[in-house]
Amino acid sequence: VQILLSRTGRLALSRCLSGRVVVSVGTDGAVPAATVSRALHLDPPRCARFFSPRSFWNSPLPQDAPLDPDSAAVTNELLRRVQSGYAKGRPPSINTTAYTPPVYTVGSEQPHVRVQLDRPSSDSHGLDTAFRSVPLPSWARPANGNDAELVLWQPATDTLWEFWQLRRAQDGWHASWGGRLTHASSGTGLYPNPRLSWGVAASGLPLAGGLILPGELAQGRIDHVLSLALPASRANVFALPAQRTDGRSGCPHAPVEGARFRLDPNLNLASLHLPAAVLAIAKAAQRYGIVVRDQAGAVVFYAQNASTVVPDPYPALFGGEDPAQLLRSFPWTHLQLLRMTLVQFDTGPTLPLLGGLLGRCG
Repeated sequence: VQILLSRTGRLALSRCLSGRVVVSVGTDGAVPAATVSRALHLDPPRCARFFSPRSFWNSPLPQDAPLDPDSAAVTNELLRRVQSGYAKGRPPSINTTAYTPPVYTVGSEQPHVRVQLDRPSSDSHGLDTAFRSVPLPSWARPANGNDAELVLWQPATDTLWEFWQLRRAQDGWHASWGGRLTHASSGTGLYPNPRLSWGVAASGLPLAGGLILPGELAQGRIDHVLSLALPASRANVFALPAQRTDGRSGCPHAPVEGARFRLDPNLNLASLHLPAAVLAIAKAAQRYGIVVRDQAGAVVFYAQNASTVVPDPYPALFGGEDPAQLLRSFPWTHLQLLRMTLVQFDTGPTLPLLGGLLGRCG
């Protein structure tokens, strides 16, 4: 059997982990020989990225991407939170075992079950219908932590599901919220109207979009935008491509959910002598950027949960270092905020704003 690959195909295969490429060859009945040409599908998350190569998740930034007029003030506020985290014992980190989703890949033969949405149908915006038939295995386990999130991927139907507070009870699976994206490999990686309320993250951005994958760290190359969470995002406003926010900070320079940061494109990363994992993250931050996806108790990146990549690869990938210590070398001071398209968000009843109504920062 001879398999001819284009230059694009060879490049795609070069990024796959060894032993992960499977080729099946067969004939139809008694046909002695045949020449068949089909597209080579490299499914995420191991050998491809979720969503279209042209989606914002996977599109490199232009060198001259314009900065936001408030770039200096907002990045300074982000830097203050990074420094405050180290001072208060909640340093920046990379979630790998809790509060970051496991990604389960299932075949076309996986039986479908109902995931009961634990809220009234009148308040489900159609999500209860989307959860009536889900190929969720009985042995799947959500992430540790109160969010109990999980991502489910079925290449055969090109469909991606995500769940928040997923649990299995005596009467079957339950979830508090989530989403379903069809045409996942070719879509924008955003929930379309009228499903803007779907999705686990407070910003409405899918969990799978900005995940750091173990294979990417092993190869030293992350070809997509990174997702970030931080304490107290700005209230009542979000930046596209986010679709909503749960921000509660009254600080006018607080980062907003959906904000996209990048490392200065003129920064020579090779000269910084960064640890391998940090260098891979920094290269992605420089080429693709970092999007604020959520709020959290500390500044954190998200990596694919180690529960679905047993044995846990991260200790070796991090060189035995704690991720919080690794990120001390990340060049936070060289971050820039790209120009934002801000959208006012109606949060309903007014909540007390962290930082005060007068916009106090710090």
